[in-house]
Amino acid sequence: MDGKVIVVTGALGALGKVVAEVALARGVRVAGVDYGTSQIAATSDRIEFGGVDLSDAAQAKKAIDAVASHFGRLDALVNIAGGFAYETVADGDPKTWQRMYALNVLTALNTSRSAIPHLAASPAGRIVNVGAMGGLQAGSGMGAYAASKAGVHRLTEALAAEWKGKITVNAVLPSTIDNPGQPRQHAESGFRKMGDTARTRRRDPVFGERCCERRHRRAAPGEWAGLDQVFCTHSQAPFRDAARMLYC
Repeated sequence: MDGKVIVVTGALGALGKVVAEVALARGVRVAGVDYGTSQIAATSDRIEFGGVDLSDAAQAKKAIDAVASHFGRLDALVNIAGGFAYETVADGDPKTWQRMYALNVLTALNTSRSAIPHLAASPAGRIVNVGAMGGLQAGSGMGAYAASKAGVHRLTEALAAEWKGKITVNAVLPSTIDNPGQPRQHAESGFRKMGDTARTRRRDPVFGERCCERRHRRAAPGEWAGLDQVFCTHSQAPFRDAARMLYC
């Protein structure tokens, strides 16, 4: 992986920071893109662009093109930027559905479209989208979020089919990742602490009844928690190591 250039969206979030740090440790040159303000000075191996609204196609293209210009190439895109909302369908705000679509689907769409010309020029172009287990089966209060993540899954499949043989496109489907910015919503999401693990309730909004007796390790902030499924559109093989998605 030495010398490869990857873009990590949502780079200032809990998961984005970890992905960037792991990639740097493996010899990858990393460009972070986030809506927040970056505090990191640019180096030969790392650069960050803050204040970027990736739901806006023009801003996404400007950021991606700037990365390619800075490093002279682009080999992989990791779409982590997104959001979460816990509202029931009947009592929730319809605007939440628009917001979830913008944060989860449009961000991945706009960055992918912007990155495709650069990734197609790479001998090993990759796109890795962060989906969600909730996108496979939604529970109470998860309608808007789950629908948007299902959109990310279908976007992944469409891109994989359209760019087969040129760009490998996959999605990672995590379970729950502790995020300091969403303590209330996580508390409502159906988990209760059990030491360093969490047991899903019978009506857990993320996993549903089919996983009611499964145990998932509770991760520290920013750490992968219960990586239950990764689907690979290239080989249809399940992977436990999310990093392998860059080169499967």
